[in-house]
Amino acid sequence: MASVNASSDNAFVMAIDSGTTSSRCIIFDKHGKSMGMAQKGFKQIYPHPGWVEQDPKEILASQVGVIAEAIVVAGISPSDIACAGITNQRETTVVWDRDTGEPIYNAIVWQCRRTADYIDGIVEQGYSDMIHSKTGLIPDAYFSASKIRWILDNVEGAQQKAEAGQLMFGTVDTWLVWNLTGKKVHATDYTNASRTMLFNIHTLEWDDELLELFGIPKSMLPEVRPSSGTFGNIVIDGIGGNIEITGVAGDQQSALFGQCCFEGGQAKVTYGTGCFLLMNTGTKAQTSENGLLTTIAASADGSIRYALEGSVFISGALIEWLKDIGLVESASETSDMAVRVDSTDGVYVVPAFTGLGTPYWDPGARGAILGLTRGTTKDHIVRAALESLAFQVYDILQVMEQDSGVPLNNLKVDGKASQNDFMMQFQSDILDVNILRPADTEITALGAVYLAGLAKGVWASQEDVEKNVDIERVFTPSGDDEKNASRIAGWKDAVSRTMTR
Repeated sequence: MASVNASSDNAFVMAIDSGTTSSRCIIFDKHGKSMGMAQKGFKQIYPHPGWVEQDPKEILASQVGVIAEAIVVAGISPSDIACAGITNQRETTVVWDRDTGEPIYNAIVWQCRRTADYIDGIVEQGYSDMIHSKTGLIPDAYFSASKIRWILDNVEGAQQKAEAGQLMFGTVDTWLVWNLTGKKVHATDYTNASRTMLFNIHTLEWDDELLELFGIPKSMLPEVRPSSGTFGNIVIDGIGGNIEITGVAGDQQSALFGQCCFEGGQAKVTYGTGCFLLMNTGTKAQTSENGLLTTIAASADGSIRYALEGSVFISGALIEWLKDIGLVESASETSDMAVRVDSTDGVYVVPAFTGLGTPYWDPGARGAILGLTRGTTKDHIVRAALESLAFQVYDILQVMEQDSGVPLNNLKVDGKASQNDFMMQFQSDILDVNILRPADTEITALGAVYLAGLAKGVWASQEDVEKNVDIERVFTPSGDDEKNASRIAGWKDAVSRTMTR
């Protein structure tokens, strides 16, 4: 079957978007417009408080299903697709048997806190500076290294099998690539590798000292490749072998690329299950003194680029929790509920369900609702919940500007919560910057598509990609500095009451 000419106007690019709670596939045309999408959720497993797991085989099966469905929805054939890009939840850890292909344990999700005590031990032994200098990361259970260690410690015979070369490790992108290519390619990209706490972001190699510290055999680890380049052909039944995977990036770096933040000083925030603010720092790995992470950014021009990142563990998950406890029926009604009251009336929600991320890094912190009175209504609590997401972004941006020395005058946004007009206006007010919301908020998937398409020649250059940018709305700050200062002071006080260190 002949494949489409990648440079033709009729070329399509497929995004394989493996998120924290669902698998999606979106087909885009050359203008960056979505032509067809399919989505399927998968089960979240909570064996103990603070533990989060997923079934790797369910992730794979759901992803294969939505690939086939999206092609049908788009009304095209596989031969019309020039290439595919993968973007994925980062840090989530899968270990499987090299011969059978079977996972030896469930995927341990990035949100999982089971290894927090182990990481505390690593810190107490004095390894924090070494880890930070090599990886750009702050030692935390968030990253993959301690999750691998836990699996090797807790699955019978796993360490011995790993040392014998019988086990393979991958983040979700690697698990998908290995399976979609018929078990031929065991590879990841620089962005995902930089989130494992095992990869030296300066030498661009798996680090022997870190592997020894965590007791992880190098034979388990995937080959690391550029984000824009070849990762093999999809050979699953019903799809054919002509769709080449030519782009891979962790979801947040993919969103940074999808927002066309190609130059140093450009930044975006994605409101997903978590919330992530990234600033491109160019070819310089900027070290943070304020709890930010230094990570590798996706690039398509052959250069290695870096980013500063701040992470909020709970964002969209907070809205899901509001639904779970019956305060709201759907996320879409939260904006209307928030504007039914003039303020939160002193109520603050601190969504530290799995600890606090940047800049606090307190895994022991727990969520709280503070300032309740007899007059508090569910509208006040919902408004406070939305405001908490904006406050957490404020915390990150303050330290990001300090570390980078670059004051922002605008911030690009994407993710589901960016569709909430109340929250975007509040975000603009609190940050005192313009908020730029694109017409298509499927930016994470679009980033993977651009990385794949640039490698394959669908777009000749990043300048061609930038022609697709379409800003739907700009939110401008109110300029009420006194009110904002009071709100921020109340937030800081609320956060301090939830912290353990």
